[in-house]
This record gives sequence, structure tokens and C-alpha cells, in this order.
Amino acid sequence: MRSRDADKAAGTADADAPDVPLTEELLDRLLSATDPERYLESAPVESRDLSEYLRDLLAQHGRSRSDVIRGSDVNATFAYQIFQGARRPGRDTTIRLAFGLGCDLRETQRLLTLADNGALWPRRRRDATIIFCLEHGLSLMRCNEELYRLGEPILGEE
Repeated sequence: MRSRDADKAAGTADADAPDVPLTEELLDRLLSATDPERYLESAPVESRDLSEYLRDLLAQHGRSRSDVIRGSDVNATFAYQIFQGARRPGRDTTIRLAFGLGCDLRETQRLLTLADNGALWPRRRRDATIIFCLEHGLSLMRCNEELYRLGEPILGEE
């Protein structure tokens, strides 16, 4: 079974909270349940949607929507629609918003999950570069420079 540190690095659990079960533990509970209702009654199921989580991140990071839009280089109209829950971003747009928000890897993985986009995977060259940039607090521009330098598609070419 994976450690909490491994789950935290993958962005699949709140390893800082000892009472929050690992994703793998939740999956074991679900698979051993006699029906989904019993599992849902006992498990901590995510109830936040993407726009709510974005609002939480704005408050946690002390940023305004306009700051995030500037830092993510996402079209302002589209970004405001994402914040309102009217539109769903693609994977690159979600990652760009994470850079604009100043997210770490765990927060970015949760954003990607809530946006129904694939999580970053360190076995992919492009994803590994993005993970490195997020964890080292680099800007979107610096991340794109690294991606370009390594011959990977930059963020924003979706």
C-alpha cells in the first residue's frame, strides 16, 4: 500500500490530514461494499465543484480573479465563465489557471480532477516538466520556456 507521502506527491490525498483516508483505502472500501449507497454513506465524498474550489483557492492564495487571469494568460471572458461554473476548461487551461493561482502540485491535481481532466503524471516528459515547475514556484512563462527547451508542447496549445 502507498504511503501518505506518495499519495501527497501524486495529489491524490490530503496527506497533511491524518484522518483523511488515502484514495487507495477508499477504493478498497468501495470495492468491498455490498452496494454503492453503503459506501457513499460512510465515505468522505468530494462535494465541491470546480468553481467553488477556484473561489477557495483565490481566498487561500490572496489573489483576485484578474490577477489569476493575467498570470494564466487565459482569455478573460472564458476565465470568468470558468470561475462562475458556466464553462469547463480543458487540461492545459486548468494547468494555466493553477499557475495563475500559484498552486502547488496537490492543488493542481485536485483542480484537474474537479475539471474532469487527467492528473499530471510524472512518467510523461511534459507532465514531469510541469510538475517540476509547479513545485519550484515557477511562472507560466518560465514553465513554457522549459517545455519549449525540452521539445515539449507549451501550455496553451490545446
